[in-house]
Amino acid sequence: MSRRKSQGRSVSGILLLDKPLHMSSNKALQIVKRLFNAAKAGHTGSLDPLATGMLPICLGEATKVSQYLLEADKVYQVSFKLGERTATGDAEGEVIETKPCDAVTQQQIESVIDSFLGESEQIPPMYSALKHNGQRLYELARKGLEVERKSRRIHISEIELLSFQQQQVELKVACSKGTYIRTLAEDVAAALNTLSYVTQLRRLDVGSFSGFPMVTMAQLEELAEQGELQLDKELLAVDAGIMTMPELRLNDDLSYYLRLGQAVRVPKAPANGLVRLYDEKRFLGIGEINDDGLVAPKRLMNTQC
Repeated sequence: MSRRKSQGRSVSGILLLDKPLHMSSNKALQIVKRLFNAAKAGHTGSLDPLATGMLPICLGEATKVSQYLLEADKVYQVSFKLGERTATGDAEGEVIETKPCDAVTQQQIESVIDSFLGESEQIPPMYSALKHNGQRLYELARKGLEVERKSRRIHISEIELLSFQQQQVELKVACSKGTYIRTLAEDVAAALNTLSYVTQLRRLDVGSFSGFPMVTMAQLEELAEQGELQLDKELLAVDAGIMTMPELRLNDDLSYYLRLGQAVRVPKAPANGLVRLYDEKRFLGIGEINDDGLVAPKRLMNTQC
């Protein structure tokens, strides 16, 4: 009986892709996986096909930290048109309602957006990937159905008006995970007594990758022609996405027992929470401080990073 041939190579790291317009996040992921000939890959939170910008893609062992990038704060730049509402909340849908907006001023917008700072409740849009009784909401929406959605607690730490001209509003928004920018645009318009839909959306930052350069799909394809070595130079280290966690260094004895699955006592460890773990040579993974003050393994790596 023959063994199943391994599909792809064992390559680990994080790629900061500048997702192109009109491409789904899953399609972008599959292209990157193919270009790198990677055995394992995953992205860290979808961007709509009409959105561009930072899409961290985790290869190999880096998929073990992807959930922490999913939970990270995000920064967006969004443009939306006042006075009209579409079925999808963006430029992809048909205009289904109009409302006058000629009286809206820049001063009013600046005053209104300040009211969205901090924590608030937001109802997810029907055109989203959330599930209702096993079906994606956007699948129901395409059938003309609308179901009740539970509100979600979100946090907006920064919201800045970048421009306002010809009924087009452009904002920069720093927010928590789970924030729907299309819904935010509609809520801002509602506070201005009008309607809106998103015309452009770009994700600028994800978590600790603030200000990091991104690589385009076209650049990746050019590098792929030069070979895997050139492609791999674009990868960040496996631990690059969790640098906000405290760091702990373990000696050989402690790292040995930790890799056996045992909790260990580490001098000067934090009182609680998650930590990045290293021995003298490499990143070991993520640990968690338990109630006894011991460092327990939570997500260990099989990597030489």
